[in-house]
Amino acid sequence: MIAHPTACLALADGTVFFGRGFGATGQTVAELCFNTAMTGYQEIMTDPSYAGQIVTFTFPHVGNVGVTPEDEEAADPVASGLVVKWDPTEPSNWRAAEALAPWLERRGRIGIGGIDTRRLTRAIRHQGAPHVALAYDPEGRFDIAELVAKARAFPGLVGRDLARDVTCAQSYRWNEMRWAWPEGYARREEPGLRVVAIDYGAKRNILRSLASAGCDVTVLPATATAQDILDLDPQGLFLTNGPGDPAATGEYAVPMIREVLDRTELPVMGVCLGHQVLARALGARTIKMNHGHHGANHPVKDRETGKVEITSMNHGFTVDSQSLPENVIETHVSLFDGSNCGIRMRDRPVFSVQYHPEASPGPQDSYYLFERFASSMQRG
Repeated sequence: MIAHPTACLALADGTVFFGRGFGATGQTVAELCFNTAMTGYQEIMTDPSYAGQIVTFTFPHVGNVGVTPEDEEAADPVASGLVVKWDPTEPSNWRAAEALAPWLERRGRIGIGGIDTRRLTRAIRHQGAPHVALAYDPEGRFDIAELVAKARAFPGLVGRDLARDVTCAQSYRWNEMRWAWPEGYARREEPGLRVVAIDYGAKRNILRSLASAGCDVTVLPATATAQDILDLDPQGLFLTNGPGDPAATGEYAVPMIREVLDRTELPVMGVCLGHQVLARALGARTIKMNHGHHGANHPVKDRETGKVEITSMNHGFTVDSQSLPENVIETHVSLFDGSNCGIRMRDRPVFSVQYHPEASPGPQDSYYLFERFASSMQRG
C-alpha cells in the first residue's frame, strides 16, 4: 500500500488500487485494457482507437523517453488515462521535447503510478475488460463508494458508435510520408494513385503509409456517403482504424460500403475497425472479445502463404470467422487464440486485416499490405 496515495483506480466489482497520480487532476470513467508494447506509449495514448478506454501498460518503464510532437497519432491524447507500475522519470532521449507528466496535464489526461500492473493484467485476462473509475487528487481525498458507483454506471463499449466522436469534421488532403532519417517526414510532391480514406479514427501513420506507397490521399469523415466518395473519382477506397462497436458504426458504414461495392469494382482495403465494418458489409458478424488484443508483439499467420508476421494490434471486437460468407476467404489468424485477423473476397481486389500494418509502435512486417493495395489499383 502506498503511504500517501494521491490517485486511485476503482473497478466495478469493488476492487480498488491506490497509487500516485500524475498528469491532470480529476476523475474519468472508461473500460480498462492492457497493452504489452515495450515502446510507443505516446503513439498509444494518441491512437483514436483507444477512445473510451484507460490503458494499463505492462512494460514498467513508461515516460523514460519523454514525448515529441512527431510521435503523435492524433492532435490530442484520445485514451482516457493510463496506469503504470513505476512513476514516470525525467526523459532521457535526444528527441524528447517534454516530459510525459506535464504533457498529460496540459492535455487533460490522468495517470496513476505505483500499481501492481501484473496483478491488474491477470484480473483483466481472467474477468474480461472491467469498467473503472480513475481519480487523481493531490490531497488524496477519495469517495470510494462514489467511484465504484461511477464505474458500475459506465455504459461500456458494446453498442457505442465512437467513430463519430473521433472522425474529422471535414475532408482534407494528405501527402506526408513515413519518417525517414535524416529528413524526418518528407512530403509527396508527384501525383499518385487517388485514394479516398474514410476516417473512423485514423492514425497519422496509416495515412503516411498510404502516401509512401504512392497514394494521393483524400480523407473523408466517417459518415461520408457512397456518392461523396464516387464524386472524387477514386482509384481505391481505404477504411481506417477506429474505436467502439463495429455493429454501431456499421449502421451507416455498412450501407455505404455495400453501395460502393455494388456500383464499382474499386479495390478496397480495411484496417482494424475498417476490417470489421467491411466484414459486416460482406455479411459476417462481429463479437466483443473478453479482453481484446493490445500490443506490438502479436503473431499472425497468413493462411495462404504459411508466413508468420509479428504485428501491432489494438481491438476489443473481432470478426466471427464462422459467419464469413462463401465468397469471402479468411486469410489471417491470430496464433495466440485463433481469432480472425484478415479476409479477402475471392473474386475482387477487396481485403482487410484486423491488425495495424503501419505499426507505430511495433514491427514493420506488414507494411507490404499497403504496397499490395497500391498494386491492385495500378492493375485496375
